[in-house]
Formats: sequence, C-alpha cells, structure tokens
Amino acid sequence: MVDPAHDLTDTARDPAIIAFEQPLTERMRTFLRIEFLFEQASHHSKETTQFGTRAAIASLLEVLTILNRGDIRSEVIKELERQSELLKRYRKTPGVDSTRLDELIGQLSSLKTELAEAGPQLMNPFKECEFLNTVRHRSAIPGGTCAFDLPDYAYWLHQPYGERKRQLGEWLDKLRRVCDPVAQVLWLTRETAQPVERVAAGGLYQHSLPRTEQFNLVRVLMPAHGGIFPEISAGQHRFNVRFVKWQGVDKRAVQVDHDVRFVLALA
Repeated sequence: MVDPAHDLTDTARDPAIIAFEQPLTERMRTFLRIEFLFEQASHHSKETTQFGTRAAIASLLEVLTILNRGDIRSEVIKELERQSELLKRYRKTPGVDSTRLDELIGQLSSLKTELAEAGPQLMNPFKECEFLNTVRHRSAIPGGTCAFDLPDYAYWLHQPYGERKRQLGEWLDKLRRVCDPVAQVLWLTRETAQPVERVAAGGLYQHSLPRTEQFNLVRVLMPAHGGIFPEISAGQHRFNVRFVKWQGVDKRAVQVDHDVRFVLALA
C-alpha cells in the first residue's frame, strides 16, 4: 500500500516536511557543509552564555578548516558564473518575470565581484590569528580547550557578552564574503529543482540519471512525523533511496516493506 502519512502536494513550503539532501558532486558536498556550519556558528553567536560562544567558535573553526582546503573561493566564483548563465537563458522565456530575473542576476554579479576583489588573501587574517590557531590546535584533543589548557581562551570567554559578540561578529562578517555566495547558490539550486511525487515500491526507489544532463543535488521530501526516513546512496549515473522505520536511539532502523509516497526534486 502507499503510505498515507501526509499530503505532499506543496511540500516545499510545508513546515511539517523534512528535506533530506544528497549531493551528487564534491563541490555541492562542500557547499552544503559550509552552509550548515556557518548557520550553526551564526546561531550560537547569539547565545549569551560561555558555552554558546564555545559552540560558535567550534563551528567557525570547522568552516575555516574547509575553506583552507583547496581554492574554495574560485569554486564559488565558478558556480556563481554557472548559475548566472543558467538564469540568463530564461530571458526569452514567455511569462518570466524579467524584473525579478534581472534582480537575481544582479545579486549573483555583485556577490561574484565582491568575492573576486577579496582575492586569495581573504583567509589571511584567520591564518595569522594566533588566538584562533591555538584554539583550533587544542580542539583536536577531547576536552583540549579546558581552562587549564587554554587560560587565554578561558579569560576571553569570561568577558562580557557584548565583547565576545563584537569579536565573533568581526570573524563572521569576514566569512560572509564566501558563505553568503554559497548560500545564494544553494538557494537557487533548491528553487530550480522541480518537486515530483514518486512511490517507492516496497520501500525502495531506484533512479537512473541521464548522461546528457548534469545534476548536483537529490532532495527527498518527507513528513517530519511519519515515522520513516530515507537513506540515499548515489553514484555518478544513478541513486537509490531506501526508506527505513525509526525505532528510537536504542534500535537500528529497518527497511519498511510497504510502498512509500514521497516527493523527489533533482537539481
């Protein structure tokens, strides 16, 4: 039977829906991680407690670790250019809101210009910050940022929240020059993915990708409280979605044996 858990007609705007995403390229995988970690750092930076600040710093350092691997800035610029070219193709499409389209293209152009002007030295202030480098080095050790390990970190954490917020804001603002373009690219990617209702027979769905098109992201949309969730495995030319039943934290999830209705979006 088909799982009747939810009406999936307009899942993209339904707060009761979870979007499970699987990147199909290494670039998309990196962008999703940057987005997640930057959002996490920004969230915790608003918490006034020392532990909130610790969490913000931990996420910020993870973003820096990713950005220091290869030339992520160039990868973002290439993706901004690609998205801009895709949008320009819609200019001659009947019924397209040309004002909104030009606005989006302008936003991409501004983000690209700002990122290009920042240059390869964008990350230098972080590389040269002895304070952050020390915290990052000690963070590799479980409990390595305790007060007896890093008295200077402990002293800073005891400063008024306003001071910690100011410093975190400076670091996050510098990272925005990379992270905001990444967020814009991911937003466009998700918006251009057309959701289509599908059925996984016996809890398993297989999909072959056409070799003539390039896809970057698989999105599976499911009810948040339906008791099942998807496990997605993807290769270069196909992906599989296996739906499993949540059994709590003490038991391993098992594959369902009935048909599951879900929404699939490819971008």
